[in-house]
Amino acid sequence: MHENKRQKKILITGITGQTGSYLADLFISEGCEVHGIVRRASSFNRSRIEHLRANPEIYGKKLFLHYSDLDDSTTIRRILFKTEPDELYHLAGQSHVGLSFEIPESTCQETASATLAILEICRDLKNPPRIYHASSSEVFGSPSESPQKETTAFRPATPYGCAKAFATNMASVYRRAHGLFVCNGIAYNHESPRRGENFVTCKIAAAAAAHARGRRECLELGNLNAERDWGYAPEFARAMAAMLHHDSPDDYVIATGHSSSVREFALAAYRAVGIELAFEGSGHAEVGFEMGSGKVFIRVNPHFYRPVEPTRLVGDSSKALEILGWRASITAKGVAEIMARAEMDSQSR
Repeated sequence: MHENKRQKKILITGITGQTGSYLADLFISEGCEVHGIVRRASSFNRSRIEHLRANPEIYGKKLFLHYSDLDDSTTIRRILFKTEPDELYHLAGQSHVGLSFEIPESTCQETASATLAILEICRDLKNPPRIYHASSSEVFGSPSESPQKETTAFRPATPYGCAKAFATNMASVYRRAHGLFVCNGIAYNHESPRRGENFVTCKIAAAAAAHARGRRECLELGNLNAERDWGYAPEFARAMAAMLHHDSPDDYVIATGHSSSVREFALAAYRAVGIELAFEGSGHAEVGFEMGSGKVFIRVNPHFYRPVEPTRLVGDSSKALEILGWRASITAKGVAEIMARAEMDSQSR
């Protein structure tokens, strides 16, 4: 008679965030027991996992939530000792790069110090979990080469990038010095309909849908020439899981390998809802398009410029393809279309 195979336990910090919610979907679909750490301030902001919480066959049976702030290491320690996870996905923290210039201290506390505390707690566990640390392309900042790969030197240009560089290096130290199974996923921008409202991609998608439905509010954007390597969050979630399911821990760039500007993202999003924008010239500060008897404007507002803008961040994920068999299939244009159409559906309800 065979013993029943133990159900795998997953712990996700930042489960109410965009990527955390997709990881929860993925692991619950695979029959895992999923635990999530939720900030006390987010106890009423759980819309991304509400479809799981509202399902009586899932919540309390396959999905369990625990409440703690990242600076509360005592409670996080208690949760880790209680749940004894097989895999820990550490995604939580202040993740808005522009905002990190306004709140650099709390960004570093949440992103750098909290990661170190979690690594220390895991080091004390009898059976430490495999750990995924959500690093970021912002560690490269003003890179010495393009595209960037795992061996590219860190040259962060933002407080958020500096905090992530610290946490990423610490994760590597704990892997080498203490034998923890820790992977750094150096993820480039990943978007989806679950993206937060304060991110430019969500702003663009929401405005495109609103304009397509006849509203005339002006959309204000920052640097239209800023370029990012934008991918699709559900695909990135699968890459994260693949890292911890590999035989040995390592660091991987997660990216599409294609760079697109804010202008190009806006063009694709508006085109997806039937509006053709006509940006003219790199220094163009305003674009208008006819709608009925009036004109709708998109304006550049210097307020949204960053004090320092990273240069040409585009990732080379060939190592992830070679070792993990992972490759992104959806790039910025596809992401913009998905988000704009999802906004159309949402706003029509």
